[in-house]
Amino acid sequence: MRQDRARSPDEAITRDVVLGRQAGEPAPDAVVCVADATNLRQVLRLVLELKRVGRPLILAVNMFDIARHRGLEIDLDALANALAIPVVPSVAVRKGGTLELMRKLDGLADVTSAPGSSDWTEPSTAEIRDAHREADRILQLAVRRSGRPAVWTARLDRVLLHPVAGVVILLAVLFLMFQAVFSWATPAMELIKDGFAWLGALVATTLPAGMLRSLIADGVIAGVGSVLVFLPQILILFTFIILLEDFGYMARAAFLMDRVMGGAGLHGRAFIPLLSSFACAIPGVMATRVIENRRDRLATILVAPLMTCSARIPVYTLIISAFVPQRTLAGVIDFQGLVMFGLYAAGILSALGVALVLKRVFWRGEVEPFLLELPNYKLPDPKNVVMGVVQRANIFLRRAGTIILAMMILIWFLSSVPGAPEGATEPAINYSIAGTVGHAIAPVLEPVGFNWQIAIALIPGLAAREVAVAALGTVYAISAGGDEAMRSTLAGTLAAQWSLPTALALLAWYIFAPQCAATLGVVRRETNSWRWPIFLFAYMITLAYLGAFMTFHGAHALGL
Repeated sequence: MRQDRARSPDEAITRDVVLGRQAGEPAPDAVVCVADATNLRQVLRLVLELKRVGRPLILAVNMFDIARHRGLEIDLDALANALAIPVVPSVAVRKGGTLELMRKLDGLADVTSAPGSSDWTEPSTAEIRDAHREADRILQLAVRRSGRPAVWTARLDRVLLHPVAGVVILLAVLFLMFQAVFSWATPAMELIKDGFAWLGALVATTLPAGMLRSLIADGVIAGVGSVLVFLPQILILFTFIILLEDFGYMARAAFLMDRVMGGAGLHGRAFIPLLSSFACAIPGVMATRVIENRRDRLATILVAPLMTCSARIPVYTLIISAFVPQRTLAGVIDFQGLVMFGLYAAGILSALGVALVLKRVFWRGEVEPFLLELPNYKLPDPKNVVMGVVQRANIFLRRAGTIILAMMILIWFLSSVPGAPEGATEPAINYSIAGTVGHAIAPVLEPVGFNWQIAIALIPGLAAREVAVAALGTVYAISAGGDEAMRSTLAGTLAAQWSLPTALALLAWYIFAPQCAATLGVVRRETNSWRWPIFLFAYMITLAYLGAFMTFHGAHALGL
């Protein structure tokens, strides 16, 4: 709560909101302080300082069931009397686990508040020491341990945090995750693919040839369907991430990666934002607020978009399925999953490399020590896991139904208008607006092996990366023509028309590909400057071009 102790943006915002000083935010009517019942000592000092603010205050002792299971006896009445505030137990992940808290909040209007936050003053060093002693006194008064303490956390940590075995286990977990993305998702992907093929055939036989049929079949079905087919893979990836978070393993992964991150000049706290960027760079960038040092935070913001977000999965999967054979190594390892693991590893190494350049060349300074509280292990709640996966599915489907659908209709229009002139010998798309733009950009991308169809797909891909796949589906569907397009998959079309060096170059491009417009907007908001999003876009597109150039010509030199 002290101003000089608010060393990160999150801490400063929390302090100002509680005190009613945050611009554009009304002062809170009351404060609910949520504490971990298994580690009350960490929060009692904060509760004592929150009392000095003078607003109605409730202490919610969360994870109460876990504390009881571990032999902790918490005397809620003694705790409430010692603190002179309402104290309620809660189990937030259980149905009805917050009913008592809700009842207390309903009756909070009758609580007489102390003087307002304007009377709050920064505590002195002596007052802080007194508060720590008081917190320890209350803890001894209200919390007792009965029975034998749980030892599973210590036993597991001896293995999972081992400097050698722990790293091997972490790599094995990540490897299993990407193997599952390909192996387990195949049946569901085939089902979705067959469903869209049936839908396309239905449109082709029901509607007469013309613009409406082309819009629905080539624009909507071929475009949006080429993205939705990757939904099972995205859901499998998020299932793993949510399970690992709920189990308590993510904090251990951050601890294991601290030495690697420190070697690249990144603070250990950067691991969580970078891990969040595997889902989407936007929450990853926002999560950097927990990093105290401004340069450490800025360095993490600038490298977070290099982590392989879920929007890259459709691009990676499309090219891998088209050019990497479906076979297993040693009868166990899926070859396509191995390639996907390599692409994720390339993104991680690229982020560490850029961070090393930023911190060791431009922003020299000491890396602060990493302090992290490791949570106890607990079994994931199935309901929580399902809700998290469903939430991710809804986000993906909303993007498919809004951004991607709108972009596909636009791309279909640009690829269909104007039509081919009389006597034209080339496909109609070559005479369209999109064809003209694609051919105009093609010379710039020709050195990296990209054709004009790829040029068309890269532009809307700046709005959302998965739109590039949908754009390719629309462009090649229109190029092929109705019946032929219905009989072929996009992966098969690319395998027939692209060279392997071109496919590898596009994979390299998307390892470094510039972020979507939404991410650049969030970087602008988090840094409060246009300089950093412009720098981010410039260095990433430069790396993307150089990476694709070296990959394309290197593949040719190797005879691929």
